[in-house]
Amino acid sequence: MTIFKGRPIIPGNVKGQAVVSKKGFNTLASFQKSIIMRARKAICSDQDNTDLYKKVLTDKVLCIPQTIGSTTGGLVILTISKMNIGPRAILFSEKIDSLAAAGIILTDVWLNKRIVTVDSLGKDFLESIKEGSEVEIKEDGTVIIE
Repeated sequence: MTIFKGRPIIPGNVKGQAVVSKKGFNTLASFQKSIIMRARKAICSDQDNTDLYKKVLTDKVLCIPQTIGSTTGGLVILTISKMNIGPRAILFSEKIDSLAAAGIILTDVWLNKRIVTVDSLGKDFLESIKEGSEVEIKEDGTVIIE
């Protein structure tokens, strides 16, 4: 068991299975195809992200350094949440960017749907967590990799 401590952006207590990208997560490129196809599950469609391409993102704990790409990132997060195909939690090794934060916070406020989010977990976090790891997130920002 490995424990990390970060800053809770949207606090909560959840457990889930990790999907891990060691490079920046392009929100639009990753979810665009699932949104257009009105899919029941979000499958990563970002061909440039070899860590996540074609992997299911719905109801997973998304572990990334940061988001990158289009300024529509926040709107994309809001849209996938409205479609009920978003991740259960998002864990950032670095500080969250304003676009991702906007989408996650608006999802919480406008849709009353919570994507538990923790940032500032540090570079060692992404080195420690493996694809498929079971992760427990505590309300205070503690992340336990089992």
